[in-house]
Amino acid sequence: MDGFTVAWVLWLVAFAIIEGLAIAREEPGGTLSEKVWGWFSVRGKTKGYRTRRFILLAFLAWLTLHFLTGGWV
Repeated sequence: MDGFTVAWVLWLVAFAIIEGLAIAREEPGGTLSEKVWGWFSVRGKTKGYRTRRFILLAFLAWLTLHFLTGGWV
C-alpha cells in the first residue's frame, strides 16, 4: 500500500467514527447529511438558497460522472 491509500483509509475510518458518534448522540445537526443540508439550505429558503442548491447539484452531478467515466469527466 502506498501513502495515499493509507491516507484515504485513515480518512474513511475517521469519517466512520465521526458519523457514528453523531448518529449515536442523536443531536440535531451532527451528521454529514445534516451539515450539508444546512450549508446548502436544502430544508429552508435562506438568502441565496437557489445558488447554493445549484452548486450542490452541479458538484454531485460532476462527481457522479467523474466516478462513472473513470475520471474522463
